[in-house]
This record gives sequence, structure tokens and C-alpha cells, in this order.
Amino acid sequence: MKYIKLIPNILTVIRFIFIPFIVIALSVNNYILALVLFTVSSLSDVLDGFIARKYDAITDFGKLMDPLADKLTQISTLLTLYVKRIIPIWIVLIVISKELVLISGASFLYGKQLVVSSRWYGKLSTVLLYLAVVSSLIIRLFDLPKFDLYIYGLAICLAIFSVFGYIEHFYKKGYLPKKEDLKKNSSNDKKN
Repeated sequence: MKYIKLIPNILTVIRFIFIPFIVIALSVNNYILALVLFTVSSLSDVLDGFIARKYDAITDFGKLMDPLADKLTQISTLLTLYVKRIIPIWIVLIVISKELVLISGASFLYGKQLVVSSRWYGKLSTVLLYLAVVSSLIIRLFDLPKFDLYIYGLAICLAIFSVFGYIEHFYKKGYLPKKEDLKKNSSNDKKN
């Protein structure tokens, strides 16, 4: 039973290993392999979270590396899809900007000994982004009409909403400075 607690971290490491293979498969137009690897990576993300919670196997490694594996998988896949001219650059830029904002916020809160847990809107945004990527690959495989941009649009809207949702959540919890506090600090700085 003690070995089951290692599984979430092993799955996270496997997701890191999958990243270059997904990029290579996309680069050589092997959309079937890319689809399989991307799907397995996505499902392993869900599985490692489930196992970690069910068997109380949440580790510091997992708290940091699991989201990093997700972000690197998303960004490297989206960048490759852009280079292949499958998706427009604005999708990549918005996703990278969102991740930079969230990473900056998470780093700030980590310094306060807080761990940022996922909220429903963040999870839904990630699921939609994964569905959009899968849609892009299926469209390429079966030469279907480009319906994936609608899913990307929805995922992007939810991603932007999630950034504001996280900010509001941590503001209400008192982890972010309120306007009054900023004004007090500013007037104290001027006096000194």
C-alpha cells in the first residue's frame, strides 16, 4: 500500500517525459501518435490527482511539479500547433500571459506559506483547452471543418475569468493587500 503513494509523482514525471514526444509527433505530422500521447498525458493528470487525494499521497514535489507538467505540456503543444499554422498566435500569447500571471501570484502566495489549490473555473479552463487541442488534432486527422477555434475561444474566455476568479478569491481571504492598506503604506512611505 505504501507504494501506491509514489504513483502520483511517477505519473507527473511521465507527463514531463511525454512532452518532447508530443512535440516531435506533431512536428512530423503524426497526429494519431500526438493525439494518443496527449490524451494519455491528460488522463494521467486526472489519475494522479485522484490517487493523491484518495490515498493522502500529496507531496511537496507533486504540489510544484504537477502544475508545472500541465503548463509545459499545454504551452509546448500550443506553440507547436502555432508553428504548424494550425492555431493562431493569439491563443498561445493569451495562455502564456495567463500562466505568467498565475505563476507570479502563486510564487507570491508561496512566500506566505500558502499553497494555491485549484478552483473549479481553473480546472474547467484546463479541460476546455485540452478538448480544443484534441479537436485540432481530430480536425487534422479527418479533414473536418475548423470548429476548434470556438472551443479555444471558450477556453480563453474561461482562462481570463479564472485569473480574475483567483485574484478575487485570495483578496477575499485577505492574502492580497486591500486598497486601504496600499494607501496607508504609501502615505507612511512619504512620511519616512
